[in-house]
Amino acid sequence: MEINDEQLAMVNDQVKRLEKSDNFYGKKLREAGIREVKSIEEFKALPFSQKQDLRDAYPLGLMAVPEEKIVRIHSSSGTTGTPVIIPYTAKDVDDWAEMFKRCYEMAGVTNKDRVQITPGYGLWTAGIGFQAGCERLGAMAVPMGPGNTKKQLQFMQDMKTTVLCSTSSYALLLAEEIEKEDLGDKIYLKKGIIGSERWGEKMRNRIKGELGIEIYDIYGLTEIYGPGIGISCKYECGMHYWDDYIYLEIINPETGENVPDGTWGEIVITTLVKEGAPLIRFRTHDISRIIPGDCACGSRYPRIDTIMGRSDDMMKIKGVNVFPKQIEEILATFDDLSSEYQIRISHLDGKDTMRIYVEATTGLVDFAELAEAVAEKVKARIGFTPIVKVVEIGVLPRSEKKSKRVIDERFE
Repeated sequence: MEINDEQLAMVNDQVKRLEKSDNFYGKKLREAGIREVKSIEEFKALPFSQKQDLRDAYPLGLMAVPEEKIVRIHSSSGTTGTPVIIPYTAKDVDDWAEMFKRCYEMAGVTNKDRVQITPGYGLWTAGIGFQAGCERLGAMAVPMGPGNTKKQLQFMQDMKTTVLCSTSSYALLLAEEIEKEDLGDKIYLKKGIIGSERWGEKMRNRIKGELGIEIYDIYGLTEIYGPGIGISCKYECGMHYWDDYIYLEIINPETGENVPDGTWGEIVITTLVKEGAPLIRFRTHDISRIIPGDCACGSRYPRIDTIMGRSDDMMKIKGVNVFPKQIEEILATFDDLSSEYQIRISHLDGKDTMRIYVEATTGLVDFAELAEAVAEKVKARIGFTPIVKVVEIGVLPRSEKKSKRVIDERFE
């Protein structure tokens, strides 16, 4: 989807702001002699920005406005390396709330809903973003934050919560606890707004079925406001994103070249109106594609597909490139397996080994036979045989935040 004239004018405003500032991208522009972007070709020639650029700018090197205009900072949720600090102006905070309000509206949430917010607060962008959009819409926010599942369920019953905001991992954990405690007839949930991690169709269907709700996939990242820059609609055919706030490209992660609409690649985002820390052509490493054509819901906003994974979560095992989604797709073909799995990679006796742990939906199957069938299917698709262990449902760890699906013990 090519950048239009209106978006190009917005990019030029950002270029001027950055060029005047002393932040990392302003320096890049000055070094390249870029003061204006006059065409699509010139836009595509702008240098990318990357996560490492943002780390190198720590603590406040991303600021593109005077410090007195900064009203808040947020930081990415990563636990390794130098943190990324994102400064926000009052307008940035306001714009983010407006985008989030659109997300709720796209999901059919109204001011009569009661919205239970379980993602984290503080430096992480999630909780406060969900709350700001909820309040902008006029719905009742129940700002629980993460953890304390017993209290979550109590409030869900007593407050008659109608909308759950959470990670997919925590939504599944709550669904399992509701079933275990036999609370189904005391829960009033109608919708779930789920984000923060990639999740497969099997997990999606489990959450929908066990909680009896509609679910909506929300998209965002701390570097670009936070969650709320896009969301799926009731037709579940991709996520609409707000192209008056961001311009989104899909590139070939190897070459950096734009790919045609409908082709899978890496999402690259340019913020069109952000003041505190504008980003030009920021490489997200998220893998998706632009879905061409109009959506049945009638929204004018363009769509990207559900996030398939990240270009940097690829595992190299025995010389073969493997993405977690490939394993997930294989597991999804077995009716007797649940959505929960874990991959462990180790280096033993001079060779790499992949172990896959996956939960069975019932104890009435032969676990060893099922494990053998999974291993054969992985070998047929990927080219090597993993060690597969099928376990009872509930054995694998559950998370109140994001589930750790891949543990690479080679580098521990």
